[in-house]
Amino acid sequence: MSESLAECEGLLIISTDGASSGNPGPAGIGGIAKLPDGKVLMEVSEYLGEATNNEAEYYALLRMLERVREYGFKRLVIRTDSELLSHQVRGNYRTKSKKLKGLLEMVMGLLEPYEVVQIEHVGREENKECDYLARMAISKGLKGELEPILRKRVDEALF
Repeated sequence: MSESLAECEGLLIISTDGASSGNPGPAGIGGIAKLPDGKVLMEVSEYLGEATNNEAEYYALLRMLERVREYGFKRLVIRTDSELLSHQVRGNYRTKSKKLKGLLEMVMGLLEPYEVVQIEHVGREENKECDYLARMAISKGLKGELEPILRKRVDEALF
């Protein structure tokens, strides 16, 4: 991430991951929203039921975008370990799957209010927390614990 973008007021950094045990199979999502200083705004872990890994990656991004829109951030950095997702959202890869096309359209709609959107493809090592949240969601979902986990961490004024 460039320093100038990181210094912008109204910047939010979200990291997402989707996981599937089988393809398709039981799937879950994980996401973390952080402020530029590293403070965690929220964490999300949610069981999806049956989905492909690529669908889970899209749902992870969608859920995070839905959860953070109430805060009114103007600049957004998205960090994902899904090469497919990062390239499709940037418009570098065509989307052939009808299901993924629909999910991509929803993502693009949720990105419209932002003045600046930067998408970063990161290695799995840099996305361990979100991977853990996604896999935890699958584990809990298979035990019948279907309620999503949403933890908000920062209660003071954001700006």
